[in-house]
Amino acid sequence: MKIKAITDVIERFAPLGLQESYDNSGLIVGRPEDEVRRALIAVDVTDEVMDEAEREGCDLILTHHPLVFHPLKRFNSAGYVERCVERAIRSGVALYACHTNLDSACGGMSWRLARQLGVERPEVLQSHPEGASCTGFGVVGTLPEPMSAAAFMRGMQRRLGLRVIRHSAIAPGEVRRVAVCTGAGGSLIGEARRAGAGMYVTSDLRYNDFMEPDGALTVADIGHFESEYCAIDLLFDLLSENLINFAVRKSESSRNPVHYMV
Repeated sequence: MKIKAITDVIERFAPLGLQESYDNSGLIVGRPEDEVRRALIAVDVTDEVMDEAEREGCDLILTHHPLVFHPLKRFNSAGYVERCVERAIRSGVALYACHTNLDSACGGMSWRLARQLGVERPEVLQSHPEGASCTGFGVVGTLPEPMSAAAFMRGMQRRLGLRVIRHSAIAPGEVRRVAVCTGAGGSLIGEARRAGAGMYVTSDLRYNDFMEPDGALTVADIGHFESEYCAIDLLFDLLSENLINFAVRKSESSRNPVHYMV
């Protein structure tokens, strides 16, 4: 199957026009007319993911994070980015990323994570200026039944297999309305508060971000990788439903680069 046939499915769901100006989503290594037989889906391109792709006969790697964000001046294996790009070219493995466009797509990343957390009737938190009304960053919805913030976070630990949750001081009252933004979502704390959320789930919060809620809601930082691991299932389901004759594999080597000592 041609790469273009696969990326067309992804881009109908998450158009490249939704990506942020700093991003590098799309086909990074390879040509649209190249033929591929099998795809591997991961969060990042790493040496371990390249090993898995070569071992399993995958000639296309689909990731959430682009391997290349900035122009490369040398292909001398000086770092993992140069090394993996050079290796992909030599091995004939195409690389494609679906990053902030997948974050902003209707039914995209935050929608998927919210569903995993039991959040119902989600609505977009911050609308995208160029997309449909349901495109943008983050979602906010309701829980089937109100619960304490502590109980919600314990349940979130179980559902997502989280080792650590960093959170602000727990706000008074029970949580019924929950906002979710995968990836670095500190800038949307105000949006979550204005939307009436009692809990805001995101990642990459800074020290002062934990003070910003000021008792109005509880913010929880679950980790960047942990919040975006759902990209693998999202892309797998999308391709499996639309390309029934193309083999897609979920990576078993997609690993969190952040390690915890608990």
